[in-house]
Amino acid sequence: MSTGKKLLLVGIGLAALGGIVYGSIRYKQKGITPVQTGRVVRQDLISQVTASGEIKPKNYINVGAQYMGILTEILVKEGDRVKKGQLLAKLETVQPAADVAAQQATLKTAQADLLAQDAAIKSAQENLKTSQASLERAKADLEKAAVAFDRAKQLLASQLIAQQDYDQRKSEYDAAVAGVSEAEARVSQTRAQLEQSMAQRESAVRRIEQLQANLTRLNDVLQKYYSVAPLDGVVTNLPVRVGETVVPGIQNSPASLIMTIADMSEITAEVRVDETDIVNVKLNQPAEITVDAIPGKIFRGRVSEIGTTAIIRSTGLSASQSTVSTQEAKDFKVVIAMENPPEGIRPGLSCTAKITTATRNKVLTIPIQALTMRTAADLAPAAKAAGGVQAADKSTAVVPPSKSREEVQGVFVVSGNQVTFRKVATGVTGASDIEVVHGLQEGEEIVTGSYKVLRTIRPGAAVKVDNRAAGTAVQ
Repeated sequence: MSTGKKLLLVGIGLAALGGIVYGSIRYKQKGITPVQTGRVVRQDLISQVTASGEIKPKNYINVGAQYMGILTEILVKEGDRVKKGQLLAKLETVQPAADVAAQQATLKTAQADLLAQDAAIKSAQENLKTSQASLERAKADLEKAAVAFDRAKQLLASQLIAQQDYDQRKSEYDAAVAGVSEAEARVSQTRAQLEQSMAQRESAVRRIEQLQANLTRLNDVLQKYYSVAPLDGVVTNLPVRVGETVVPGIQNSPASLIMTIADMSEITAEVRVDETDIVNVKLNQPAEITVDAIPGKIFRGRVSEIGTTAIIRSTGLSASQSTVSTQEAKDFKVVIAMENPPEGIRPGLSCTAKITTATRNKVLTIPIQALTMRTAADLAPAAKAAGGVQAADKSTAVVPPSKSREEVQGVFVVSGNQVTFRKVATGVTGASDIEVVHGLQEGEEIVTGSYKVLRTIRPGAAVKVDNRAAGTAVQ
């Protein structure tokens, strides 16, 4: 046999041997699943809720138009600091100012009438005093004439005086009686005049009160044509210009807003928290705030307000305003008071807040991706005989068919070259880890990937740990 043929036979033999060895290795590895693993470790855990929103002052007021009119003057500009009560803008006031002037003139006339009534009352009072004095004098004259007349009667009866003297005394008496009647009538007339003057004065007082009330109303209307600052703050929005017409009471209309005054002494971050996280947010929880316009800086704050009404994410409207039921995603408003806001921060800046909802010190934790859900049927072991046998792991015992679809939360624990499913109870969730309350021991090795493996792996499966693939997950 030639040398070439010998070499060919040797090569064929070596190739066959290599094929046999490779086939043997592949056969041994058949059914072995490569997995990525991690450890149950004890560490500090912080649970945070992340939400985005915008910077807003805690207290701000939109100064709107109270009457329709043309802006004739704007006394501030955007960014100016103003004091409470400071005049900000003026509307055209020709008509309301004329109404006030006319009412003031009418009021002055009524006040002059009142003074005239006071003078008439004073004169009537003086006349009443004079009439009463005249009445007293007439009564005294009547008394004197009555005495003289009685004496004349007696003397005439004794024929001591002439009939002429008697007649004179009688005439004097009758004149005195008439004088008293006249004086009494004059007193009554003067008293009636006084009462009439007092009634007229009372009417004049009521008229003045009515005119003063109307003047107050017209002055109030006139003042509403002037916009004043409702609080100390900064002009943060000034959407109108001199010469434009503003109108009151039209919602969402630019013409109804003159400017916005914000109290910048207390700044907040108003964010929207997902409905699944809002149950964990409580008042006074600490938060870290980052502002997009101020990169690289973290500001501290605390939750000061939690909304109770859901906001539909797609429309921004309150769920209570919707007339139909919807399954759209919803958020809740959360207000965070910033502790040390930076100088120059402005309302409307976009921000992100991380609210710390819970902290745990030195607790057992596992990577979140290690958690998986299995039904009871998935965890039941295959039967080895007609009657079947129980699994080695007590947590995967055979379950009745009635509970076969119940889901169980747990992890796959690596033991040797196999995995077993372990039911676990969890607590606080961190950014990438979750607290284990029950079911695992510190240092145990658990399966963390890949995602496909965690979806399909079953208890008792043979595995091979390969953490080199941790950076590139197997799909």
